[in-house]
Amino acid sequence: MAVEVRIPVPLRKLTGGRAAVQVQARTVAGLLDALEAEYPGLGAKLRDETGAVRRYINLYVGEQDIRFVEGLDTPLKDGDRVAIVPAIAGGAPT
Repeated sequence: MAVEVRIPVPLRKLTGGRAAVQVQARTVAGLLDALEAEYPGLGAKLRDETGAVRRYINLYVGEQDIRFVEGLDTPLKDGDRVAIVPAIAGGAPT
């Protein structure tokens, strides 16, 4: 299953500057494994030491946040687009 993964700017140094990459995966967990295999170090930026998605990383399959679907077991199909979206925080209190 070929899946397109959109890479945010802060992580592009790990993908050779690519904004999008293609991987073969059947689930989001498999996708993260494939990303780590092809782009060493990327997996550590996306998962914590227990294998869970880091709390400041959001993963979307199409328009769906995987947290509201099946998490890492969210199935993927050929042609799906996955977006990695780091959480944004900061600013001055009002």
